[in-house]
Amino acid sequence: MTGRSRNDAGQAFPIYVVMVAGLLFLVFAFFAVGKASALRNGAQGAADAAALAAAQQTREDFGDPFLASLPGNMLEQFLQTRLVTGCPAAQGLAAANQADVVSPCQTTRAGYRDRIEVEVEGRKPVDSSVIPGTENKFAKATATAIVEFRCLGWKALDFNDDGVQDLYIFPCGEAGVVEIAPGSPPPWSQVSKILYDVHLVDN
Repeated sequence: MTGRSRNDAGQAFPIYVVMVAGLLFLVFAFFAVGKASALRNGAQGAADAAALAAAQQTREDFGDPFLASLPGNMLEQFLQTRLVTGCPAAQGLAAANQADVVSPCQTTRAGYRDRIEVEVEGRKPVDSSVIPGTENKFAKATATAIVEFRCLGWKALDFNDDGVQDLYIFPCGEAGVVEIAPGSPPPWSQVSKILYDVHLVDN
């Protein structure tokens, strides 16, 4: 009986080794999947921040050309031809979140709305010892932000009947009403967030 027990134990030992090795592999594999998921979430956060930064910088840069278009009665033209200028700001926010912008901002325009799409790549590789090739795999993510003129048209008043508008009134729904006198406009920082909405959208 003793000889048979020892023989059975000797036969079972390789099975135990295989089982332990398999369990260790699963543990490392789950760890790799968890790390990849965390890096993907981090990359998405960086993409969101970068897209919002680009949109917010663009809204800030609208100030001078927007106000300059008022005395020239060229507001409609400006709203249709404005430039998206905030893309360099995207890299700064991406870098602050351990990522890099991997392609230029993709911008599209529809009416008074601009879409700014940013793609980023995280700086930390998955680098799992149990999944070949992951030492060169980096998480990527894309985010899209909107810069939208939210006011329901505008009313221009010419007090002197000289063809030059003296006051613009912008009703902007729940955001409020903005009054801008081209000759003495308020600081752009006070009115930009009412005139323009910035937010993320699903890709």
